[in-house]
Amino acid sequence: MTKPEILSPAGDMECLSSALSFGADAVYVAGKSFGMRTASKNFSIEELKVVCDMAHVKDKKLYLTCNTLPRNEDVLSMPDFLVQAAECGVDAFIIADLGVFEMAKKYAPSIERHVSTQGGIINYESANAWYNLGASRVVLAREMTLPEIADMRAKIPKELEIECFVHGAMCVSFSGRCLISSFMTGRDANRGDCAQPCRWKYHLFEENRDGQFFPVIEENGGTYLYNSRDLCMIEYIDELVKAGISSFKIEGRAKSAYYTAVTTNAYRHALDDYLKNPDEFELKPWIKEELEKISHREYSTGFFFGTEPGQTTENGGYIRNYNVVAMGEGYKDGIATITQRNKFYVSDTLDVLPPSGVPFTVVCKSLTTEFGETVDSAPHPMQKLFMEVDQEIPQGSVIRKKNVDIK
Repeated sequence: MTKPEILSPAGDMECLSSALSFGADAVYVAGKSFGMRTASKNFSIEELKVVCDMAHVKDKKLYLTCNTLPRNEDVLSMPDFLVQAAECGVDAFIIADLGVFEMAKKYAPSIERHVSTQGGIINYESANAWYNLGASRVVLAREMTLPEIADMRAKIPKELEIECFVHGAMCVSFSGRCLISSFMTGRDANRGDCAQPCRWKYHLFEENRDGQFFPVIEENGGTYLYNSRDLCMIEYIDELVKAGISSFKIEGRAKSAYYTAVTTNAYRHALDDYLKNPDEFELKPWIKEELEKISHREYSTGFFFGTEPGQTTENGGYIRNYNVVAMGEGYKDGIATITQRNKFYVSDTLDVLPPSGVPFTVVCKSLTTEFGETVDSAPHPMQKLFMEVDQEIPQGSVIRKKNVDIK
């Protein structure tokens, strides 16, 4: 059995550090150009060299997304970008466009080439064609089922790796290729500028009654016709492995370091537990619970088991059961040094996710500022505080609090 890779997203330095600290085998990032998430901070060439070194010191890999569909004017700057990225030490380019794929071969021949999910690969002939052109990995279209993936695995070279999204946001399009944003806002989703109009609330107009709209209502919440559920395959790690998937990809380069930490940690533990004892694998309850502690839409299994109702129609927002309230900076003699992120109070029960990855709870017994003042709450973002607790909170821990309205 080949051990699959846990591949995590990073839109900035904090996210990358979280991915590496919480168990990613590889991280995918974007430069300042040619990546599909322009809303993220992303990385300059100088920063790209730094993050490559950070990954390689930990024996991890770093992949660079070059997965936009470039226009003629974009192509002019591609050669320099590819050369500079190769010099930084990236392990692979993730590419959607055939022209870019060939340019990467010409200008950065030592770097592996992965075909993006936007390549729309859904059959073994397509995968074999890309392999013959020099691809070392194909990122499959999200519309494939597990039996189709297993069938593909049996009909492609064993050297060709298969990568699949296993967690994160989905969109109403084929393999991420969508025109709604371009039509409605002029922002090209295929060049990284999606405005996410699929998440908006819509009303109906009757053509002869100009200016009069009729809300399409479902349970008083409005109707969100294109609002996809989030993908979550944490309960099916065994089936993902058996299908022959080489890399488990987590979506989310525009999301927070907290999201990256929790999702990476959950899939890391689930996969490791399965590999230790495949015949008697059973997902530990706390792992599934972790994914309820991040901001998310209703979960689904996407297309892995065939067509499943993919839209959440009640609202366009996220489920937020927990808030991050602090980060652990150190611990000594019953006192944790923390940096505050959101307000909490003395006597609150706090949920801690340490770098080891197994969560636990503590009670905040007291709070003291760095000036020695005793306080009843932590109301100031980024304030340094000393918190009395009855259990060690390791450096790098994420400290959370359950929302009061969640039962």
